[in-house]
Parts: sequence; C-alpha cells; structure tokens
Amino acid sequence: MAEVALCVFAKPPRAGDSKTRLAPAVGAEGAASLARAFLADTWATVTRLPWARPVIASTGPWPEGLLPAPIEVWQQGGGDLGARMETILHRGMQVCPAVMALGADSPGLPRACLEAAHAALADADAVFGPSEDGGFYLLGLRRLPVGALANLPWSQAETLARTEERLKSLGLTVARVEPFFDVDVPADLERLETELGAGRLQAPATAEALATLRRPAR
Repeated sequence: MAEVALCVFAKPPRAGDSKTRLAPAVGAEGAASLARAFLADTWATVTRLPWARPVIASTGPWPEGLLPAPIEVWQQGGGDLGARMETILHRGMQVCPAVMALGADSPGLPRACLEAAHAALADADAVFGPSEDGGFYLLGLRRLPVGALANLPWSQAETLARTEERLKSLGLTVARVEPFFDVDVPADLERLETELGAGRLQAPATAEALATLRRPAR
C-alpha cells in the first residue's frame, strides 16, 4: 500500500472545552493538559510511520507551537461527526491512494495496530480499529461513497456495528484490526495509568502529564 493520508481528528486543547468528562477527577486545567499530552503522543506515533502523510483534522484555528513544525492542518468544517469525517476523508483520498481517520483519545496505541490497518488496506476497501466502548478509534478507506457516513449514531454502543453495516451495504469490503480503549472518563484514566506504570503501553507525554497532576501540592 502506498502513502496514506493519516488524519488525526482533534480540537485545540482548552480548559473547560477539552476532555470535560475527566475534569471531575483532574480539574479543567488538568483535563486540558491531558488532552495536549494525548495529542502529542498520538502525533509522535503517526509521524514515525514511513507510509503516512500526517495531518491534523481540526475543529478550528490551530495554535502555533502546539505540535512540532512542520504540521499540515485541514479543517473539519461543519455538520455532525459523520459529515466532518467525510469532508476530511474525501480530501485525503484526493491526495493519497488511501486515508485513515484516527482519534487522539487513545494515547499509547501500539504502532502495530496502525501497521496492521495499513496492511489490511492492501486487500480491503475499509478497515476499522474497534474501540472497546462500541465505537472505533480508526477508520481507514480506499473509497467512500458520498453520504456513506450520514445519519449514523455517533458516540453510542452501536456506532461501530452500524457504520460497518452501512459500508458493507454500499459494497465495500471491510476488515478489522485489534481493539483498543479510549480515555474518556476517570475509570479509563485509571486503567491508562496502570498500563503505563506496568510498562505495557508507551506514552511519554501522557505519563509526564499524569505525574505532574499526581504530584502533591506544596
């Protein structure tokens, strides 16, 4: 498989607007610092892939200095998540033979998951990286009919199943790679800390942000 436009979906991290479901555990500023760290670790992973053209798919103006330059930023535009994903995915397929949408809420995602998705696109039209909550952390495509992601249930337990069903109904062949977990709520954060502490995951920016948050105040 040739070069893939690997689009990391993210919004500029801001206190009170980022990872709000983590705020009860770490505060609004802490949640924003974790969002920045999650993004830094995700970006570091994708920029090391020799076959990827890394792109930030942003919800708005992107702050200078948030990630190491140079950085390519595409705007998601308006509409629900399905419409915004289609905007980015179709743009990606205009510049590369294949495209991937990747979330920034899975710091420590093993590179092997991305390599497996890349390999799957050699045979399949679409590939999903399933999230354990019923959604997906990755969607890779070689083709996407217009409107294919319209009127789907987002952020629901049936999101993956319904999206996969839709693509198959449109004649696309679909593959899956290993599942992983998103960090959305305090219980997910506790799990992430355990995995990082045991050395089963590598996410250095996230580990540093967590250490700062857990450091006793003087």
